[in-house]
Amino acid sequence: MKIFLVMTLFFLSSCSSKNWKEASRESIGIAPKASELTEEIVQIYYARAFSWRGIFGIHPWIAWKEKSDDQYTVAQVTAWNVRQQGTAVRVEKDLPDRRWYDSPPKMLYEARGEKAHKIIIQLKNLIKTYPFKDRYTVWPGPNSNTFVAYMIRNIDELDIELPASAIGKDYLGATSFLSNTASNTGFTLSAFGLLGFTLGAVEGVEVNLFGLHFGVDFWTPALKLPLIGRLGFSDKSL
Repeated sequence: MKIFLVMTLFFLSSCSSKNWKEASRESIGIAPKASELTEEIVQIYYARAFSWRGIFGIHPWIAWKEKSDDQYTVAQVTAWNVRQQGTAVRVEKDLPDRRWYDSPPKMLYEARGEKAHKIIIQLKNLIKTYPFKDRYTVWPGPNSNTFVAYMIRNIDELDIELPASAIGKDYLGATSFLSNTASNTGFTLSAFGLLGFTLGAVEGVEVNLFGLHFGVDFWTPALKLPLIGRLGFSDKSL
């Protein structure tokens, strides 16, 4: 009953009658100001998707700043970028912690210094070779969750996983069905992002049923649920 109530509240809070042009894109002020940083930094954020899409899932993005930069760089995948630019990947100088059309972001991950430097080098290369840059599909992928999950799987220093509400995170393509987990302690089996199974010493057990993820994290005990994300202890760096 309590879970049903929580899910209902998520449904109601995620829906918006606003036009996207009227929705807020203001910074919520949780990222350090670029002018005050003396070291390199990488951050991963996510927020509820806009309008009805926020009922079902989230939108994540990656931000970083190198020592020589006076602004953050933000990389993400959107459907409208495919229509406007011919590529789903958008990389631009921007504030890292903007609201995603009214929805306040949460910071999933942060690294600084030498670790951030190593990540930034790999990010730049992986963005160029991201295999799904020519298309975007809300369900079951490839989408914005697919993009960030691809970076996590291919960069050892990104020792975190996307929440269960990240529909599309297990999309591996039309010809790939097996991948490592973020912690490299297990594997993910996925059929077109529609059906899948993840088992890892750190990630625990997770089942993907038509893009909805159900699982148990034994490392930092919690239930992983679609729509909601995580119930239990907060996730820690893997």
